[in-house]
Amino acid sequence: MPERAFDQHRYQVRHDWGIDGLRRLAPADVVVVVDVLRFSTTVTDAVARGETVPLDPSAHAVSINGAAVADAAAQSGAVVLLGCLRNAAAVARALLDLQHERGARTSIAVIAAGELAGRDTGAPLRFAVEDQLGAGAIVDALGDLGVDHTSPEAAVACESFRGLRGAVRHLLTASGSGQELLDRDTRDEVLNAAAVDAASVVPVLRDGAFVAY
Repeated sequence: MPERAFDQHRYQVRHDWGIDGLRRLAPADVVVVVDVLRFSTTVTDAVARGETVPLDPSAHAVSINGAAVADAAAQSGAVVLLGCLRNAAAVARALLDLQHERGARTSIAVIAAGELAGRDTGAPLRFAVEDQLGAGAIVDALGDLGVDHTSPEAAVACESFRGLRGAVRHLLTASGSGQELLDRDTRDEVLNAAAVDAASVVPVLRDGAFVAY
Protein backbone atom coordinates (compact mmCIF):
# COMPACT_ATOMS: atom_id res chain seq x y z
CA MET A 1 0.00 0.00 0.00
CA PRO A 2 1.30 3.50 -0.78
CA GLU A 3 2.27 5.67 2.15
CA ARG A 4 -0.70 7.93 2.85
CA ALA A 5 1.42 11.06 3.10
CA PHE A 6 2.51 10.69 -0.52
CA ASP A 7 -0.38 8.98 -2.28
CA GLN A 8 -2.32 12.21 -2.99
CA HIS A 9 -5.58 10.43 -2.13
CA ARG A 10 -7.19 13.70 -0.99
CA TYR A 11 -7.15 15.10 -4.51
CA GLN A 12 -9.06 14.33 -7.68
CA VAL A 13 -6.16 15.19 -10.00
CA ARG A 14 -2.80 13.66 -9.04
CA HIS A 15 0.66 13.72 -10.56
CA ASP A 16 3.84 11.70 -10.22
CA TRP A 17 6.67 10.20 -12.27
CA GLY A 18 7.23 6.76 -13.78
CA ILE A 19 6.15 3.34 -12.62
CA ASP A 20 7.26 4.03 -9.06
CA GLY A 21 5.16 7.19 -9.02
CA LEU A 22 2.17 5.30 -10.38
CA ARG A 23 2.51 2.80 -7.57
CA ARG A 24 3.06 5.51 -4.97
CA LEU A 25 -0.25 7.19 -5.74
CA ALA A 26 -3.58 5.99 -4.43
CA PRO A 27 -5.40 3.89 -7.07
CA ALA A 28 -7.06 6.14 -9.64
CA ASP A 29 -10.04 5.57 -11.91
CA VAL A 30 -8.11 6.90 -14.91
CA VAL A 31 -4.38 7.06 -15.59
CA VAL A 32 -3.02 9.43 -18.24
CA VAL A 33 0.48 8.43 -19.36
CA VAL A 34 2.55 11.35 -20.66
CA ASP A 35 5.63 10.54 -22.71
CA VAL A 36 5.98 13.47 -25.09
CA LEU A 37 9.24 12.40 -26.81
CA ARG A 38 8.14 10.08 -28.19
CA PHE A 39 5.70 7.38 -27.15
CA SER A 40 2.54 9.39 -26.41
CA THR A 41 3.01 11.67 -29.41
CA THR A 42 3.84 8.84 -31.82
CA VAL A 43 0.85 6.76 -30.77
CA THR A 44 -1.48 9.78 -30.82
CA ASP A 45 -0.49 10.55 -34.40
CA ALA A 46 -0.84 6.90 -35.43
CA VAL A 47 -4.31 6.62 -33.89
CA ALA A 48 -5.28 9.88 -35.61
CA ARG A 49 -4.44 8.16 -38.91
CA GLY A 50 -6.88 5.38 -38.02
CA GLU A 51 -4.29 2.87 -36.86
CA THR A 52 -4.61 0.47 -33.94
CA VAL A 53 -1.36 0.37 -31.96
CA PRO A 54 -0.69 -2.75 -29.86
CA LEU A 55 0.77 -2.22 -26.40
CA ASP A 56 3.92 -4.27 -26.17
CA PRO A 57 6.52 -2.57 -23.97
CA SER A 58 9.31 -4.67 -25.45
CA ALA A 59 8.41 -3.60 -29.00
CA HIS A 60 8.31 0.17 -28.50
CA ALA A 61 11.94 1.09 -29.03
CA VAL A 62 10.94 4.76 -29.16
CA SER A 63 10.23 4.59 -25.44
CA ILE A 64 10.41 1.47 -23.38
CA ASN A 65 9.52 3.62 -20.39
CA GLY A 66 6.27 5.14 -21.65
CA ALA A 67 4.98 1.79 -22.81
CA ALA A 68 6.00 0.14 -19.53
CA VAL A 69 4.13 2.80 -17.52
CA ALA A 70 1.03 2.24 -19.66
CA ASP A 71 1.29 -1.50 -19.13
CA ALA A 72 1.60 -1.08 -15.35
CA ALA A 73 -1.36 1.30 -15.35
CA ALA A 74 -3.48 -1.23 -17.24
CA GLN A 75 -2.64 -3.89 -14.68
CA SER A 76 -4.00 -1.61 -11.96
CA GLY A 77 -7.45 -1.85 -13.54
CA ALA A 78 -7.63 1.84 -14.43
CA VAL A 79 -8.75 3.29 -17.73
CA VAL A 80 -5.50 4.18 -19.52
CA LEU A 81 -5.19 7.20 -21.83
CA LEU A 82 -2.15 8.65 -23.56
CA GLY A 83 -1.56 12.38 -23.26
CA CYS A 84 0.94 14.77 -24.77
CA LEU A 85 1.23 18.42 -25.68
CA ARG A 86 -0.51 17.82 -29.00
CA ASN A 87 -3.73 16.48 -27.45
CA ALA A 88 -3.81 18.04 -23.97
CA ALA A 89 -7.19 19.77 -24.38
CA ALA A 90 -8.67 16.68 -26.04
CA VAL A 91 -7.51 14.53 -23.12
CA ALA A 92 -9.18 16.90 -20.67
CA ARG A 93 -12.46 16.71 -22.61
CA ALA A 94 -12.24 12.90 -22.69
CA LEU A 95 -11.68 12.81 -18.93
CA LEU A 96 -14.74 14.98 -18.38
CA ASP A 97 -16.75 12.69 -20.67
CA LEU A 98 -15.59 9.67 -18.69
CA GLN A 99 -16.71 11.31 -15.48
CA HIS A 100 -20.14 12.04 -16.96
CA GLU A 101 -20.42 8.44 -18.17
CA ARG A 102 -19.53 7.10 -14.73
CA GLY A 103 -21.90 9.50 -13.03
CA ALA A 104 -19.42 9.95 -10.19
CA ARG A 105 -16.35 11.96 -9.26
CA THR A 106 -13.48 10.38 -11.17
CA SER A 107 -9.94 10.29 -9.81
CA ILE A 108 -7.19 11.02 -12.33
CA ALA A 109 -3.48 10.20 -12.13
CA VAL A 110 -1.35 12.11 -14.64
CA ILE A 111 1.90 10.16 -14.87
CA ALA A 112 4.92 11.72 -16.53
CA ALA A 113 7.00 8.89 -17.93
CA GLY A 114 10.36 10.64 -17.71
CA GLU A 115 13.39 9.11 -19.38
CA LEU A 116 15.44 6.12 -18.36
CA ALA A 117 19.18 6.67 -17.99
CA GLY A 118 19.81 3.35 -19.77
CA ARG A 119 18.20 0.95 -22.20
CA ASP A 120 16.51 -1.34 -19.69
CA THR A 121 13.51 -0.85 -17.42
CA GLY A 122 15.70 -1.11 -14.32
CA ALA A 123 17.75 1.98 -15.21
CA PRO A 124 17.37 5.11 -13.05
CA LEU A 125 14.64 7.55 -14.06
CA ARG A 126 15.64 11.08 -15.02
CA PHE A 127 13.56 14.22 -15.16
CA ALA A 128 12.26 15.13 -18.63
CA VAL A 129 11.30 18.73 -19.37
CA GLU A 130 8.93 17.66 -22.12
CA ASP A 131 6.92 15.38 -19.84
CA GLN A 132 6.68 18.02 -17.12
CA LEU A 133 5.21 20.41 -19.69
CA GLY A 134 2.92 17.76 -21.16
CA ALA A 135 1.54 16.78 -17.78
CA GLY A 136 1.09 20.43 -16.87
CA ALA A 137 -0.77 21.13 -20.11
CA ILE A 138 -3.29 18.40 -19.30
CA VAL A 139 -3.80 19.59 -15.72
CA ASP A 140 -4.22 23.14 -17.04
CA ALA A 141 -6.81 22.01 -19.60
CA LEU A 142 -8.70 20.13 -16.87
CA GLY A 143 -8.79 23.30 -14.80
CA ASP A 144 -10.30 25.18 -17.74
CA LEU A 145 -13.15 22.64 -17.69
CA GLY A 146 -13.69 23.03 -13.95
CA VAL A 147 -11.82 19.91 -12.84
CA ASP A 148 -9.40 21.72 -10.58
CA HIS A 149 -9.14 19.79 -7.32
CA THR A 150 -5.43 19.19 -7.90
CA SER A 151 -2.66 17.95 -5.66
CA PRO A 152 0.29 20.27 -5.00
CA GLU A 153 2.36 18.13 -7.35
CA ALA A 154 -0.20 18.51 -10.14
CA ALA A 155 -0.55 22.23 -9.45
CA VAL A 156 3.19 22.78 -9.80
CA ALA A 157 3.23 20.94 -13.14
CA CYS A 158 0.29 23.04 -14.28
CA GLU A 159 1.93 26.32 -13.37
CA SER A 160 5.17 25.32 -15.08
CA PHE A 161 3.23 24.88 -18.31
CA ARG A 162 1.24 28.08 -17.89
CA GLY A 163 4.33 30.14 -17.22
CA LEU A 164 6.38 28.61 -20.03
CA ARG A 165 3.74 27.92 -22.67
CA GLY A 166 5.13 30.56 -24.99
CA ALA A 167 8.54 28.90 -24.88
CA VAL A 168 7.45 25.27 -25.35
CA ARG A 169 8.90 24.95 -28.84
CA HIS A 170 12.29 26.26 -27.72
CA LEU A 171 12.29 24.23 -24.51
CA LEU A 172 11.64 20.97 -26.33
CA THR A 173 14.35 21.52 -28.91
CA ALA A 174 16.83 22.71 -26.27
CA SER A 175 16.08 19.94 -23.74
CA GLY A 176 18.27 16.89 -23.37
CA SER A 177 15.69 14.65 -25.02
CA GLY A 178 15.21 17.13 -27.84
CA GLN A 179 18.94 17.50 -28.43
CA GLU A 180 19.27 13.73 -28.57
CA LEU A 181 16.65 13.58 -31.32
CA LEU A 182 18.12 16.56 -33.17
CA ASP A 183 21.42 14.70 -33.25
CA ARG A 184 19.55 11.95 -35.10
CA ASP A 185 18.26 14.45 -37.67
CA THR A 186 14.68 14.26 -36.40
CA ARG A 187 14.08 17.96 -35.72
CA ASP A 188 10.68 17.83 -37.41
CA GLU A 189 9.60 15.15 -34.95
CA VAL A 190 10.50 17.37 -31.99
CA LEU A 191 8.68 20.37 -33.46
CA ASN A 192 5.64 18.19 -34.14
CA ALA A 193 5.61 17.10 -30.49
CA ALA A 194 5.78 20.75 -29.37
CA ALA A 195 2.56 21.74 -31.18
CA VAL A 196 0.12 22.32 -28.30
CA ASP A 197 -3.45 21.14 -28.98
CA ALA A 198 -2.77 20.33 -32.63
CA ALA A 199 -4.50 16.93 -32.31
CA SER A 200 -8.05 16.08 -31.29
CA VAL A 201 -7.65 12.33 -30.85
CA VAL A 202 -7.06 10.59 -27.51
CA PRO A 203 -5.59 7.07 -27.48
CA VAL A 204 -7.28 4.74 -24.99
CA LEU A 205 -6.01 1.26 -24.15
CA ARG A 206 -8.57 -1.42 -24.97
CA ASP A 207 -7.89 -5.16 -25.21
CA GLY A 208 -4.14 -4.65 -25.31
CA ALA A 209 -4.04 -1.97 -27.99
CA PHE A 210 -4.49 1.78 -28.32
CA VAL A 211 -7.48 3.02 -30.29
CA ALA A 212 -9.27 6.35 -30.51
CA TYR A 213 -11.37 7.17 -27.46
